[in-house]
Amino acid sequence: MKKIIVLRGGPSSEYEVSMKSGKSVIDQLQDHYKITDVVVDKEGKWIVSGIAVEPHKITRDIDCVFNAMHGEYGEDGTVQKLLDQLKVPYTGSGVLGSSVAMNKALAKNFYKKHGIKTPLYRVINKTDNIDGLAMELYKTFPMPAVLKPVSSGSSVGVSIAKDYQSMRDTLISLFLRYEKVLVEEYIEGKEATVGILEEFRNQKIYKLSPVEIRHPSNKTFFDYEAKYSGITQELCPGEFSPAEKELMQEMAGKSHEALGLRHYSRTDFRIHPKRGIYALETNSLPGLTEHSLMPKSLEPLGISYKEMLDHLINLAIKQK
Repeated sequence: MKKIIVLRGGPSSEYEVSMKSGKSVIDQLQDHYKITDVVVDKEGKWIVSGIAVEPHKITRDIDCVFNAMHGEYGEDGTVQKLLDQLKVPYTGSGVLGSSVAMNKALAKNFYKKHGIKTPLYRVINKTDNIDGLAMELYKTFPMPAVLKPVSSGSSVGVSIAKDYQSMRDTLISLFLRYEKVLVEEYIEGKEATVGILEEFRNQKIYKLSPVEIRHPSNKTFFDYEAKYSGITQELCPGEFSPAEKELMQEMAGKSHEALGLRHYSRTDFRIHPKRGIYALETNSLPGLTEHSLMPKSLEPLGISYKEMLDHLINLAIKQK
């Protein structure tokens, strides 16, 4: 029986999501693997059954770490660097791919370089003149605009600005917690997401079924509450034309490779009724909770959740 660590929690704002992702993974795998449940606390300490442990000791005799973390530390290349130094196989992307995907502005530069259409955007720094920039953006940038931290996930901190006042107020609010903010053109239309699995069913890049995300009438975008409270309707397969489905799958595969990702990923899209499909961002460690989109996109293809998890573990061990 293979020995694996499930790594969850972490110092990021996505601690709770990661705890749920990790529990979901443990529930699926506990009958088939010898599992050590490691919770990373808010200070970055590794905890097993309430006791702090040293990473180099706890990983000494294990076959693989299943990385069920999200956000800073777990998804930005930090824990990946540590595991590389310890020479421990782990699921998900490596140091470079993780750090690129986590930085939304950098990822968008890679999109553009590889011909992947993405909304107009601009990066604002905490040290910039907020009043002047808010007015400039209001006058020159397409409104409404989406504002989000450059490095964050699960739609944490995402807001929509419709005028100068909301632009200014949102920037001020975000800069209380973040150093850089991405201002992005809001794209009307259907929202969708497409997952990628590497080396699956004899395909180097296996594209999962696109999921259509339908919001409640009071939600403009797929925010944190909509993602994890179950109030959003998610259809898989979604109601897309064959051409839309094919193009999104192609763009998801291209994004995965352009960002240098590994094992699996999930790219989010907006489909404008006249201007076509835009890639919004790519998640290098998609959520794996009961409400998450990646597990949902497996069902139409006859893939079980456990089959995907087994595959990711085998990929990690094979690439040791």
